[in-house]
Amino acid sequence: MFHQYYKWIRCFHAVARTGGFTAAAHYLRIGQPTVTDQVKALEIRFNVELFLRGSRTVRLTPTGERLYGITQGLFGQEEEAITFLQNAQKLGAGSIRIGTVSPPIALELVRRFKSAHPSLEVTVSIGSEESTLRGLHDFDIDVGLLVEPPLTEGLHSAAFRSERIVAVVPVDHPWTHRTSIVTRDIEGEAVILREAGSKTRQRVERACRQRNVRLNCVMEINSREAILHAVACGMGIGFVAQVEFIPLQGLCAIAIEDEELSISYSLCCLSVRRDRALIGALFEATTP
Repeated sequence: MFHQYYKWIRCFHAVARTGGFTAAAHYLRIGQPTVTDQVKALEIRFNVELFLRGSRTVRLTPTGERLYGITQGLFGQEEEAITFLQNAQKLGAGSIRIGTVSPPIALELVRRFKSAHPSLEVTVSIGSEESTLRGLHDFDIDVGLLVEPPLTEGLHSAAFRSERIVAVVPVDHPWTHRTSIVTRDIEGEAVILREAGSKTRQRVERACRQRNVRLNCVMEINSREAILHAVACGMGIGFVAQVEFIPLQGLCAIAIEDEELSISYSLCCLSVRRDRALIGALFEATTP
């Protein structure tokens, strides 16, 4: 009977993962009627409703959402096991997926990795810390590149590099005639900040609190590139990690003499996957 449960649950997982019964059938390489029957049998056996079925859409019910949270780990590790066996004792082929909050930092990591393993494929996806952590737990990415990741059970991390935070100002700003500023100089400036939760913003706010500096935030933007353009248009000053500064026309980066204004990046993966060959090779690339 357990074997039958496995088939039912695997079909459920495929529908939840792909978003539809037809897509799940392609994913499993079986007929759609079989997928439909297997999921229906699971619902009948346990007297539950797992999907809300519309004429063209399929959505998980709350019970389905909870079951999918379980099957993501179950079948995610199954797929990882197959990949592991295919690449056992060799790194001549394969691909690895990186999720990151910082494109420039990720590209530096990829450069190191590719120099050691040129035949391996790398995919980079850019997102927030929340989406990157979710991608790790859902097995949608293999490793994440985050700023000081949370100390969470089941999450392995290794320090990669640290970067100073710089002030970004228009080229006609008085600071451009100085080699650096201090945090107290920010008082009275019109400041453009990232969204709440941004690690760069947290560092700037913390440094200002410690020195009793009042921040005059005139705008919040959830994109570092958009902030740079806003600064170039004379709408205020901004802050980015030095490696993320893009020298657009009309912009200048100014160093800030404050040890608080730095940011540390770490490479993360699920602890249960740390010994996978490809993931291990990527962690090795964190050492110059």
